[in-house]
Amino acid sequence: MRWRSLVLGLLLLRLGLHGLLWLVSALGPGLGFQQRFPFALPPRGAPDPPWLRAAAGQPRAAGRCGRAHWGCLLRGGGCGPAGGDEYEKRYSGAFPPQLRAQLRDAARGMFAFGYDNYMRHAFPQDELNPVHCRGRGPDRADPSNLNINDVLGNYSLTLIDALDTLAVMGNSSEFQKAVKLVIDTVSFDKDSTVQVFEATIRVLGSLLSAHIIITDTMQPFGDMTIKDYDDELLHMARDLAVRLLPAFENTKTGIPYPRVNLKKGVPPDSNNETCTAGAGSLLVEFGILSRLLGDSTFEWVARRAVKALWSLRSNDTGLLGNVVNIQTGHWVGKQSGLGAGLDSFYEYLLKSYILFGEKEDLEMFNDAYRSIQNYLRRGREACNEGEGDPPLYVNVNMFSGQLMNTWIDSLQAFFPGLQVLIGDVEDAICLHAFYYAIWKRYGALPERYNWQLQAPDVLFYPLRPELVESTYLLYQATKNPYYLHVGMDILQSLEKYTKVKCGYATLHHVIEKSKEDRMESFFLSETCKYLYLLFDEENPVHKSGNKYMFTTEGHIVSVDKRFRDSLWQDTFPEEDERNAEKLKPNELKAMNSSSNCNRVPDERRYLLPLKSIYMRQIDQMVGLI
Repeated sequence: MRWRSLVLGLLLLRLGLHGLLWLVSALGPGLGFQQRFPFALPPRGAPDPPWLRAAAGQPRAAGRCGRAHWGCLLRGGGCGPAGGDEYEKRYSGAFPPQLRAQLRDAARGMFAFGYDNYMRHAFPQDELNPVHCRGRGPDRADPSNLNINDVLGNYSLTLIDALDTLAVMGNSSEFQKAVKLVIDTVSFDKDSTVQVFEATIRVLGSLLSAHIIITDTMQPFGDMTIKDYDDELLHMARDLAVRLLPAFENTKTGIPYPRVNLKKGVPPDSNNETCTAGAGSLLVEFGILSRLLGDSTFEWVARRAVKALWSLRSNDTGLLGNVVNIQTGHWVGKQSGLGAGLDSFYEYLLKSYILFGEKEDLEMFNDAYRSIQNYLRRGREACNEGEGDPPLYVNVNMFSGQLMNTWIDSLQAFFPGLQVLIGDVEDAICLHAFYYAIWKRYGALPERYNWQLQAPDVLFYPLRPELVESTYLLYQATKNPYYLHVGMDILQSLEKYTKVKCGYATLHHVIEKSKEDRMESFFLSETCKYLYLLFDEENPVHKSGNKYMFTTEGHIVSVDKRFRDSLWQDTFPEEDERNAEKLKPNELKAMNSSSNCNRVPDERRYLLPLKSIYMRQIDQMVGLI
């Protein structure tokens, strides 16, 4: 009888285990999150979403897990081949110093190829057309061509935008030559109507960065001094900023007009609608200029615009929209997300605090970040543990927090880098992995990607830097060689798919790899710079002992006491008491240093930053497997 009881017990145990496995399979990895996250598995019997149907329809090859195989992922066994995990084999372990040096030189060569061809074929025009090897300026024949005219002001844009990259790469002779060319040949007294935001971040920011590099008594990048330099770049920056000031006049809210003519002021037919990022991301450059000059005017108008936008946020959600009427304060665009129209607004709340120490900027950022986490974030609570779908930030209605669409854009790839700056490294790891998975699928980031359809909505890629920027900052925070592998993939893709006869070209179609004849200036000022710094561990940015911050255009600015000291106390008199307590120099370390990155333990230094089961999950969601 004992053996019968034993057999019966084993049979019941087996039936129980089968029932438990069936329950896990039925619920899937979205356990508890079905109502919160659009990626979660549908109820049993409902049709699978496209990203899951595609994966489930594939053969059971190594590393591919359809719906029936989610259990093996969540139990930790994985679905890869016996004898090792393909993610660990590819990405973990040390990164050879020789390879790293080769990639650093390749990034420098990439910059040199684009820069030299611009100087040879395009200067003094604004941009290089790399396919036909000629220059490009404003589209005078079609003033409505804002894609060109918002950016190109007939002021040698690419040369100016690239100045500090030359310094960061240690090319003192070319940096000195380029600075003299800018001083001798560039004028802002032009009949050009440009976007205030683009002129500020690309031109004003670069002039200020180069001026700071030239006048730095320590000269960490080598001898970047200019003989008989008399603050010419600072004077040019002031001249440009004065020409942008009319955008802040005759606006009932204090939010600036989006465009200004450098010679004539705001055009009479100017649009009264502007995006939040465009109007609210001027504070870093205008604030630096004010503090270098001892003139509060520029910081005052930029800060007034930020406060005006902040006052218009939703009382219910704390979110802002993406397009606002500058006269009425009415939200024309009610979408709240992290991409185009809003991205750098959040970025500059934090970076203004880091640079200037105004605690109200940090308070605004913290409130905004809380609203972002409450309403935009979907997925499991922890990046690297638990069940459910990986964290992702979606576009919602600013008033209700309800999902507005199912796409994200490539500009949002900057956000993991911003999360690194506040110490939210684990969440940054997950979001970065999602964008990197999209890059792996296409060899580029499509301008818009529809996560529900698992396909691009907008197919072009204009050599944007945001994924490289986040990769660089995550490497600095974790020192995990995984991010060197990511950088290598990005560099190889750029070389393979975008290099043409005279530079690097925009991808018109990320699937077909057809090209447009345009190399935007941010390719040299940001994309190449971040790639170079990723592989150059000995760069003065990392080794000089100075603290540096990058603007939203990638221009390098030293974080030092002179920017935390303002010569005025009555910019916003009603808040003097609140602003009296500023960030002290030694406080910055506690907020923005490796002490906040200790959430990633040292023992994970040579392991994957994200467990391979979650990497596989993300790859499946974007159609890689």
